[in-house]
Amino acid sequence: MNKLLILGSIAFDQIETPFGKSNAIMGGSANYIALAAAQFEVPSAVVSIVGDDYPQDYLNLLSQRHIDVSGIEIVHGGKTLFWSGKYRNDMNQRDTLDTQLNVLTNFKPVVPEAFRNAEVLLLGNLHPTLQMDVLDQMLSRPKLVVMDTMNYWMNHTWDLLMEVVARVDMITINDEEARQLTKEYSLVKAAQRIMAMGVKFVVIKKGEHGALLFHDDKVFFAPALPLAEVFDPTGAGDAFAGGLVGYLTKTRDYSFSNLKNAIVHGSNIASFCIEKFGAERLLTLTQDERHARLQQFRDLTQFDIQLK
Repeated sequence: MNKLLILGSIAFDQIETPFGKSNAIMGGSANYIALAAAQFEVPSAVVSIVGDDYPQDYLNLLSQRHIDVSGIEIVHGGKTLFWSGKYRNDMNQRDTLDTQLNVLTNFKPVVPEAFRNAEVLLLGNLHPTLQMDVLDQMLSRPKLVVMDTMNYWMNHTWDLLMEVVARVDMITINDEEARQLTKEYSLVKAAQRIMAMGVKFVVIKKGEHGALLFHDDKVFFAPALPLAEVFDPTGAGDAFAGGLVGYLTKTRDYSFSNLKNAIVHGSNIASFCIEKFGAERLLTLTQDERHARLQQFRDLTQFDIQLK
């Protein structure tokens, strides 16, 4: 069966929104990505690092969903990555209150032997040298390499970032990051510039306004489902990416046509993620719930138009 390998962070998140405040809870991009991809019941593995303060129960939550955790290094005497943030009334804006890299500072990723031939690789938002290290450990080039990045790496590690971009098939970034990466305000022009760097598929996330998919001269737009309540947007982008690669890993079809389906599945899972603090909602999400909401996405976007 096709396999998915995920590089990402594992963290304690402490989150405050207009609707409440959490203690330090299960967070980090790898958790959101892996739990979202697990909805498609594909063999997956996480490459990450934690301290021995990270609860075994949290790792068990991954293992119980057939996510291989052997690539998660546990540093004895070390502390796990910690992030604290506060969302304003406009939930698209947040302030980072505290970031403690802790064990992530000295992370040297090791890909589990059983996943060095994974067909799909997702390089989560970490330092470009870590992304390249994982790419170099693969026995052969995966059929699909997806990367996420952020403005921090654009500001501080531009040359290294460009090396990674040249080696991937798809990039997922938000609209602000796409503009910074290309110095283009138009997202269409920004996507064209990114594809000129060697990337086949560009996914530009627009939060509550959906996501755009670009390939050659083709464009597809997937809306975000309008929800009555947005409780916590943390991890929604990673859950989106996890749903996307989970679906692609299961279907083994990397065409533009199937990527459109994958974008909708990713948006669907992300819509659940924001309903609770952290990854809590992904831990209780069922297939029936996913399918019911997919029908809502279909109803939202399908219509008959009369041309006169």
